[in-house]
Order: sequence, then C-alpha cells, then structure tokens
Amino acid sequence: MAAPTPFLVLSVCIWGIFNVDATPDTLSSLDSSFCQGGLEVIYPELDIDKCLIIPRDQQLREKVSTVWKAPQIYFSGAQKKKMYVLVMVDPDAPSRTKPTSAFWRHWLVVNIQGSALNNGQIDGTTLTDYHPPTPPQKSGLHRYQFMLFEQHPDAPVSLTEQEKSSRGKWDLQAFITRSDLGEPVATLQFLTQNYKD
Repeated sequence: MAAPTPFLVLSVCIWGIFNVDATPDTLSSLDSSFCQGGLEVIYPELDIDKCLIIPRDQQLREKVSTVWKAPQIYFSGAQKKKMYVLVMVDPDAPSRTKPTSAFWRHWLVVNIQGSALNNGQIDGTTLTDYHPPTPPQKSGLHRYQFMLFEQHPDAPVSLTEQEKSSRGKWDLQAFITRSDLGEPVATLQFLTQNYKD
C-alpha cells in the first residue's frame, strides 16, 4: 500500500486545493510534484517523461494543439497481463484562476493491455476520443494531466449517459470511485498556453 504522503500530494495536485501559478520558464514545486511513477507521453518532436512547460520555440505549442494526433503512451512498470485506464484532463478549463468547466476530459481509454504499454502503445477501448490541448487565448498556462490506473478485472469502467454528453465539468473523483480505480499507478503533466499568446 502506498504511503499517505504521496497520495496527499497527488490529491492536492489533482483537485487544485492550492492555486499556484508557474512563471513562463519554471514550474511551481506543486506542479513539479505531480509527476510520479515513470509514465512517458511521446509526441512526434516531444518526449515528455517529467513535468514541464511546453517551450515556445520550434512552434511546439502550436504543434501540440493543432498538428499532432494522440501521443504514444509508454509505461515500463506495466504488468503484461493486467489492464489499465488512461485519463487525460485539463483541470484549468477555461482558466486556472476560474476553472468553472474543470475537469475537461481530453482522452479516456480503458481495457489497455499492459503488454501494449510496455511497447509505447495504447491497445484498449476508447471511451473519449483524444482532443488536443487547446487552451483559450489569454487564459494563461493550463495543466494537461495524464493519469494511469490499474483496472480491476471485475469492475466495469464506463461513462454515464450524462458524462457522454459533455467533456466539461467532469466529476473525475466520482468516475474513479465508481470504477474502483483507487490511486493512479503513474501520473504526468505538462503545461502550455494558447500558441498565439
């Protein structure tokens, strides 16, 4: 069983109890502490294996928002015979100072084979198609959080009809509880803002 301290830190990061802003160049200590467990998110020109702010150079912010499709997901700690759930959310929709639409669900895949994660693939059932990070103009930095959960074989994982009707204002904790997911086995986030800002 995991120690309570990492769970408390993770809970604070996920639920936004503290509203800490990062400068354009550096992450706050709270934002840095979100990433745990060795999850890797791989875009064509950007391999993310730790918490970071997407840099302005090389048009990476524009590419992550308008060009690149769903990233590869690599998790070396995946057990081959187990299944996993991947969640990607924006807890800062429409802005970090007023997250009235949080959590915004960007991607949700269930029944992911552990053996596929070992190879940087997503082999599972998509409940919410990937939607790239598209923070509104003048809304500042947004956190894009990836959480990987171990899926219990006897616990069905699905979205309610109400959840299917909208990506915004998603009750992530209710989903985690209803699906008996427990704590994530790995978490990763990056921050970016509208590429025109």
